[in-house]
This record gives sequence, structure tokens and C-alpha cells, in this order.
Amino acid sequence: MAILIASLAPVFIILFYIYFRDKYDREPLGLLVRSLVAGMLLVIPIFFVERFLVSVMPPLNKVMAAVYHSFAVAGTTEEAFKFLALYLLIWKNPNFNEKFDGIVYAVFVSLGFAAVENVMYVMDGGYQTAVVRAITAVPAHALFGVTMGYYLGIARMYSEIRTENLRKALLIPILLHGIYDFILMVEVDWLLALFIPYVIYLYVVGARKMRILSDASIFKPLDGEE
Repeated sequence: MAILIASLAPVFIILFYIYFRDKYDREPLGLLVRSLVAGMLLVIPIFFVERFLVSVMPPLNKVMAAVYHSFAVAGTTEEAFKFLALYLLIWKNPNFNEKFDGIVYAVFVSLGFAAVENVMYVMDGGYQTAVVRAITAVPAHALFGVTMGYYLGIARMYSEIRTENLRKALLIPILLHGIYDFILMVEVDWLLALFIPYVIYLYVVGARKMRILSDASIFKPLDGEE
């Protein structure tokens, strides 16, 4: 039970933070729970797709194998399924009526997936794994969600730039996720030295994106927009 709590605690801390960061019109709890559960259920199709992609991987050297696993297997599969679940669940929902709502729903979907993943890792690795993942992997999934939700929120509110931002909502999280995994998988010392700076970068950029949309009402344009 203690291990389970240790694995889920960072997930719920971040979820509460995101929920209360929504200043103007907080989202209905029922829809947030559905978003969280949808993220949890994504573990099933993601498992089978990733397993298939690994099975068809061509012979590659160490670096290219890390690229394939990081960007094609993990990054693309996980972020594409998150994006699909998010789009189907909330895109046309009338409660999605502010830019920051995109971040809220995307983080709930992302952390639903991260919760199941974290339980599996922590059950296997113990408390040390719980501590490390509490400040790296779990926040990283949340920050991939922040990025996805940031562009999704802009796309929802600004029809004239919708296609461009829907594309960014999918592709930029894939890129960020792929880089995160690649640094760990390639096992090159100088790249591993960049891991903590990269995690800090994710924190800084994610915080900035939340601040931009949190400070903008439904009617207020973003900085630099007309």
C-alpha cells in the first residue's frame, strides 16, 4: 500500500495544482475523471502498438535503435494516443470554452497514463524509483500534456490558426518526449549530463505556457496576437 501511495502521490499533487490553477471557470469533475480514466485506459492500446513496433524494428546500431525506440515507439505512440483521446473527449465539449482548459484536460489525460505507468515502474523498482520518477518522469508527462493542451487551447479559440496549432499540439509533445527518452536510452555520458538541464527546461517552458494561458481570459488575445 505504501508503494502504491508513493507512486500515485506525485500524480495527484500535480492534478490538484493544475485544477486550482484554472482561475476563471473550473472544469466539471465528472469530465476531469473521465479524462483521467481515458488516460489510464490508453495503456492497453499503447502496449500492443509499442510491442508491434518493437517487433518490426529493423537491424539498427545503438544510436539509431535509441532514436527508433524514443521517437517512433514511445514518443509518437504515447503522445498520438493521448492526443486522440483528448480530441475525441473534449474538443467539441461545451465546457472547453477557455484557452487554459486545453492544458487542464491534456494534463489529466497525460497523468492518467503516467499513473498506471508509474505504478508499474515503482512496484518493480521500489521507493528509490518512486523518488526519482516523482521529480522526472511524472512531471515530464504532465509537461508534455501542458504543451499539448497549450496548442490545443489556442486552436480551439482561434479558428484562423487552428490547423497550425492542432499540428503543433501533436508534433511538439512527440519531439519533447522523444528527446527525453533518447537522452536516457542512448547511454552516452555527455548526453546523460544534459538530462537534468533538459528536465529543468521542460519545467521552465511548461510554467511559461501555463502562465500565458492562465493570465489570458477567454476574450483576451495572446501576446503578439491581434
